[in-house]
Amino acid sequence: MLAKVTGRSGFTLIELAIVIVTLAIVGTVALLRIQEAMNTAKYAQTRAELDQLAQAIAGNPEIYVDGGRSDFGYVGDVGALPATLDDLAGNPGGYTTWQGPYIEAGPSGDDFKKDAWGAAYNYTGTAIASTGSGSPITRTVAAASADLLSNAVTGRVHDADMTTPGATFRDSLIVQLLYPNGAGAMTTATTAVDAGGSFLFVGIPIGIHTLRLVYTPDRDTIQHRVTVLPRETAKIEITFPADLW
Repeated sequence: MLAKVTGRSGFTLIELAIVIVTLAIVGTVALLRIQEAMNTAKYAQTRAELDQLAQAIAGNPEIYVDGGRSDFGYVGDVGALPATLDDLAGNPGGYTTWQGPYIEAGPSGDDFKKDAWGAAYNYTGTAIASTGSGSPITRTVAAASADLLSNAVTGRVHDADMTTPGATFRDSLIVQLLYPNGAGAMTTATTAVDAGGSFLFVGIPIGIHTLRLVYTPDRDTIQHRVTVLPRETAKIEITFPADLW
């Protein structure tokens, strides 16, 4: 006598439908999580790239050598903002002061100009923006171009016994500041000192520049390195080693 089969051999259509719907929901949730994770990664990558571009333009303020800031990027070497982001990867015109590349171009040669979504960065000189996500991500390089290109250097001169030149000897002193002119070469600005030995230069770009002081009767010359920071006046005291006046 054959035994009666009482067990179930499969799923009903309703059960299959429930399984399919459940798998679809799980798949959709998983896909959304993956997309969210990818977007988060792209945001992080883009923000890091924007930081790299800003530092390529104006330098990294956290890099110090011998107790002073040493990195001023493209602006510090050239004395101007790059006309385009391309200037960071390649010399824009045979500039002798250009010391780049300031940024890695990437395998395709222009990766540094695109965000993680493949959209081109919008560069305005003082800011760089990513629009690939649909919501702009902006990295400010400086509040204004003058912060990077038009600063001041001031100082005071005296001789070995701390005497200032006074009205008699002030005309015997020449102060020169050498810095990049913004067009790929160096320029020399010259000024005089007042009776109290004070001098001033304005319109100076950020960077490490050379200050030269000449006492003309004997052609005695003193040379110093001057670090010009954004939105600050660089101050320096210069002492001739001899008793000149």
